[in-house]
Amino acid sequence: MSTTPSSAKKCLLSLFDELIGHDGFGNLKVEMRILRRGQKEVIIDCGKQYRFVVDFQPTGMAVAHTSESATLLES
Repeated sequence: MSTTPSSAKKCLLSLFDELIGHDGFGNLKVEMRILRRGQKEVIIDCGKQYRFVVDFQPTGMAVAHTSESATLLES
């Protein structure tokens, strides 16, 4: 049932682009919570709710940063 973090990012960026292009007000909310070991629930709320369950690496285990996350931070 889990998805990749990149699918949640694609949804978030797509909704953000829609809000920027919309001729009015908008609201975008992101919530994350830890589920069982190694998984997080990501809920993106923008009128509708999009729910993702993604695998993640706990902080204690070092992970190399991908170029994708570096690109998002630089933008």
